Amino acid sequence: MLGPVEALVARLSSLDPHAEGALRIVMVYDTLMRRRVDLPALARASAGLAECVAGIRLHGTGRTIRISPGGGHAPEPARPASTTSPITLDEEEIGTVWLERPGPPGPLDDVVLDRLAIAAAAVVERYGPARTTMADPALVELVISSDSDEAARSRALRLLGFTADLPVHVVAVRSELPLDRIGALICPARPVKAAPLADVGVVLATTVDRTRFPTGVRAGIGGADSPDRSWREARTALRFTTSRQPVVHHGELGALALLARIPEDDVRDNPDVAAIARLAPDDLATLDAYCATGSHRRAAELLHLHHSSVTRRLEQLGKAMGVELTEPTGLTRARVALITWRLLTCARGDGTPG
Repeated sequence: MLGPVEALVARLSSLDPHAEGALRIVMVYDTLMRRRVDLPALARASAGLAECVAGIRLHGTGRTIRISPGGGHAPEPARPASTTSPITLDEEEIGTVWLERPGPPGPLDDVVLDRLAIAAAAVVERYGPARTTMADPALVELVISSDSDEAARSRALRLLGFTADLPVHVVAVRSELPLDRIGALICPARPVKAAPLADVGVVLATTVDRTRFPTGVRAGIGGADSPDRSWREARTALRFTTSRQPVVHHGELGALALLARIPEDDVRDNPDVAAIARLAPDDLATLDAYCATGSHRRAAELLHLHHSSVTRRLEQLGKAMGVELTEPTGLTRARVALITWRLLTCARGDGTPG
């Protein structure tokens, strides 16, 4: 005796030769959704049903999946899509599904893609808000907090759209620009999420293209060992940024990163740092240019001054600081004092100087 679904299939097949196939496709996807399969499994099932390459792409993360009828990853280059359909969630298009059939579209291709798009939207809704760069600050804080256990951190990363095999760099940002715009620029084709946290913007990115930070953005970049450590590194690197070097990767600081650990009282009481704090803005700019270049002439070029003017200023600065700036030891003292003064200023919450 036929069940209700089988009876409906038999009745429809007598009216429309494609109805039975369409209903069976619907039943396959209903089963897949009940089993809570992931996107690769959906693409694999779709490729098998359509007997051609099936693809899924999410706009927010740039993630693209292409599966061949045999169940493996489809070879490159991709064929032109024979049929496409948008993935829609909450009335927003968050991605695309498609088939790469060598010939004309099959009679049931639209049915396959319609159900694939619905199932893909359900997966995205269930496992993470991958349709936008902005993220729930609570989830981001859970990822970067040193108090989170690894199970909670992994779950938060998954909800944000990061799979277990992806590296995650944390970027600490100060900018007037929207965080989602910055995140999309520095990591345009891979998973990236951003959220404000206290007075600093946080960006979680699979990769970071430091050449794509917009003008006016200060950013510290952490490594990819673990998100909580990367966050600490990113905050430290942010303190070392200047107008001359607005983006700093913690890994490039080396031993300089140790300066950020010196107690504030020790920094404040140091005579060299105290001398830096008393400098007028023009003198500070002159010292900064000289410390950055190690040359009177190149410092003069940066400041658009004659080198003799810079030389006179540096002589006066050296006397005021009690440091012989033309000597290697004196130049090193000035550089360290300038860096630690900036770190002290940042620690007091006065912003990011320089």
